[in-house]
Amino acid sequence: MKKIMIVDDEPDQIFTIKTSIEHVREDFEIISANGGIECIKKLKKNEIPELILLDIMMPEMSGWEVLNIIRENPEWKDIPIVFLTARTDETAENAGKFLADDYIEKPYDINELINKIDNVLNNYQEKK
Repeated sequence: MKKIMIVDDEPDQIFTIKTSIEHVREDFEIISANGGIECIKKLKKNEIPELILLDIMMPEMSGWEVLNIIRENPEWKDIPIVFLTARTDETAENAGKFLADDYIEKPYDINELINKIDNVLNNYQEKK
């Protein structure tokens, strides 16, 4: 089982993404974090996923801030991150692809999302 963490401030989004992924893939265990603060708390409790799907626009702590905290921590810095966001501007896309491992816009196609997850996980395995 590959553990995937979904970080979003909207419970409906988390539910939809989790349900969609689990419907297509039985080899993914989906854990959720309702926002960036909860994500960091879970990582501190050693709930370390193989990949994080991270929303950019969240109150309290943005996806950019979460990414910076994760990348600065030696225990977490190698967790692959895919931004999953409603931001569709070119700046966000370019920054997302440069800073994170990939970027996908909402609304997303579930097959495209799973392909991106697989590609990022495969690339990560090859680097090890």
